[in-house]
Amino acid sequence: MNYEEVKNRILFEDNHLIAFNKPAGILVQPNPEGEESLEIILKEFLKLRDQKPSNVYLGVIHRLDRNVSGLVIFAKTSKALARMNELFKSREMKKTYYAIVKNKPKQSEGKIESYLLKDSKNNISKSFSNSVKGSKLSQTMYRLICASESYFLLEITPLTGRHHQIRLHLSEIGIPIAGDLKYGAARSNKDGGISLHSKSLEFLHPVKKEMIKIDCPMPNYGIWQYFS
Repeated sequence: MNYEEVKNRILFEDNHLIAFNKPAGILVQPNPEGEESLEIILKEFLKLRDQKPSNVYLGVIHRLDRNVSGLVIFAKTSKALARMNELFKSREMKKTYYAIVKNKPKQSEGKIESYLLKDSKNNISKSFSNSVKGSKLSQTMYRLICASESYFLLEITPLTGRHHQIRLHLSEIGIPIAGDLKYGAARSNKDGGISLHSKSLEFLHPVKKEMIKIDCPMPNYGIWQYFS
């Protein structure tokens, strides 16, 4: 991404936090292969824009899968990072996602609950109705908010934050996310991403101590154009 593209994707910024609209296909953090990552992109942008002579501090608070789009928030100070991490751990952060599915859910809204076990070797998670060794209780709320001739748009509220939780839970009830071949979709999306979008975050600001909500617009390409 060039300078203007990065600038136009910033959703919120103050002295403590910066929120960004991540496109599908980009990593949040660098990997051992040295691929492009949002963390490095933003650090370079801030260094150039603010004319910083030394390295820029940017703390990763949470992550999105490479093939997921939407809101990612970073901390600009170590104090903000520590406090935001506590908000995530204590579940005092309301997260909302949008997901597009091919199959109509049997119920227009509901709660999915199961025990998820991460398989790091194969980068997947597995679901169990009862607790097994190493598994964690996982809860996801969903609501059908719109439909086209071929697809259905869901609002998703994860009550816990497990590996691939939303992707696996929707697959578990027979409505895999469009493009998500790993969890049961029939075909891939043209852009290689999946139709899952981090839509908003609502939380108590770690320093100003006031409630804020950051909203991220839906992508305006591919299947998303049905609902944009």
